[in-house]
Amino acid sequence: MSRIAYVNGRYLDQRLAEVNIEDRGYQFGDGIYEVVHLYQGRFIDADLHLDRLDRSLREIRLPSPMSRAALLHVLAEIARRNRVTEGLLYMQVTRGVAPREHAFPKRPVPPALVVTVKRIPPYPTDVDRWGAAAITQPDLRWARCDIKTVNLLPNCLARQAAREAGAIEAILYDPATDMVTEGAATSFWIVDEAGSIRARPLSQAILPGCTRAALLAELAAAGIPYQEREFSLAEMRRAREAFLTSATSFVKPITQIDGAPVGDGQVGPVVRRLFEIFARHVKGDLRNAA
Repeated sequence: MSRIAYVNGRYLDQRLAEVNIEDRGYQFGDGIYEVVHLYQGRFIDADLHLDRLDRSLREIRLPSPMSRAALLHVLAEIARRNRVTEGLLYMQVTRGVAPREHAFPKRPVPPALVVTVKRIPPYPTDVDRWGAAAITQPDLRWARCDIKTVNLLPNCLARQAAREAGAIEAILYDPATDMVTEGAATSFWIVDEAGSIRARPLSQAILPGCTRAALLAELAAAGIPYQEREFSLAEMRRAREAFLTSATSFVKPITQIDGAPVGDGQVGPVVRRLFEIFARHVKGDLRNAA
């Protein structure tokens, strides 16, 4: 069966779907995006993702292409038409089609919306087989990483460096301070040498991860202490455990960084517990119902 995409009001065979060459997303990267995990036909943390979508739109002064209810209908319809119950829904909004000029169009044009879906493997059940390696890379991105923009070239270069090193993620750091920011496409956490769960505080330097927010809420509900506090490369290298979170990584143990083991190089007890907590969040929490 051909994959179906939603493009500016139409459901199309994805092989035939097109955007105008003067779309500002293509010309300037003038747009934002979101990704929502679909598990057994349910949207996971949809409100968090759509709240972030709205925030990104506001930050770049881009009007929403439709109401939230209408967008949820499009997401559900794309999943239904593609017969996907376990996958990732991708939505992208750009400033639309206008003659190429750096400033915003003088006359407002309709924002462009594209929605697609793809299948993903079943949710992981074995945390020991879910662990992976990462590398470090200097953070060369722009100064507004809190906006989920389609401008992802530095992220792509970092991920490619990770792939070439046999790793799954690049952990970014500020080259001026050696303070860790986040993964190229993930939030990054450590369990420090004192046993504290730590994540960098939100700021314009990092994306406000939705899976991060969901996990923090679960930690608070379970009474598990954590710290939103910066950490350096040196602290990271002394950490007992490390892990990633994202809509596609869930809670993913990192057992090796730059070829050196994290802790003893095995999935640790803290990450093992967080993996189980987040699995319950995805699989059994009625708050995730679409």
